Amino acid sequence: MRDNLKNLLRSGPGIILILLLVTNFLDGGLSNPKSYFFDMLLTLPGIIVGLSFHEFAHAFASNAFGDPTPRMQGRLTVNPVKHIDPFGFAALIFCGFGWGIPVQIDNRYYKHPRLNEFIVSIAGVSMNFIIAIVFAFITRFSINMWGREAILEDSFQGIITKIFLYVVMVNITLMVFNLIPVPPLDGFGLVTELFNLRKTSWYSTVYQYGGIILLLMLLFGLVSKILHPLTSGIYSAILNGIILS
Repeated sequence: MRDNLKNLLRSGPGIILILLLVTNFLDGGLSNPKSYFFDMLLTLPGIIVGLSFHEFAHAFASNAFGDPTPRMQGRLTVNPVKHIDPFGFAALIFCGFGWGIPVQIDNRYYKHPRLNEFIVSIAGVSMNFIIAIVFAFITRFSINMWGREAILEDSFQGIITKIFLYVVMVNITLMVFNLIPVPPLDGFGLVTELFNLRKTSWYSTVYQYGGIILLLMLLFGLVSKILHPLTSGIYSAILNGIILS
């Protein structure tokens, strides 16, 4: 499943980057470049942490089930260098969407392939959720120390607080995005193992063209329509339940 994404991105990352950049521009994402790139600068720690820990969680889970592939490829680390794809990182900065280097797994080593691959698939998004919760409490601590007005200020305290908030937001977005049940995202892996979709007649076709389907969903704004309500709801719940409580 992760090979599907890798093949798509390696086959024409420049073209994909340009298409996403045009889409982001048309959607108004770059209407105020100075503000956009300043916010993106504050978002970078969240992106680096979110992507690195997400892929590490996949590698750790697969290794725990007896698959040596992630370990042999040096993926059992949170070192961003091992997980961040240059084109995917550029896409995140300029387009608001990007990708890391997918962790390759070999389920032939698993004793319980369906259950083990389900857990490996959910490991990444679970890690993003944990990071979001942890940094929500860190944000609450900083607000209690510096005051709620720190969020609105451009002081050192305000910038640090915003970075913590962005870590929460980025990881929620990564979690929800990866749960979309379209290959090669983790959500498709989850429903595949949950409903044993490999036995269906259409599985191989959807799997083969999943990367193209996902790209079309991005270009036509369908992913945004899915992401915005869910991420906003989860973020608001965390914000009101933990950060501002």
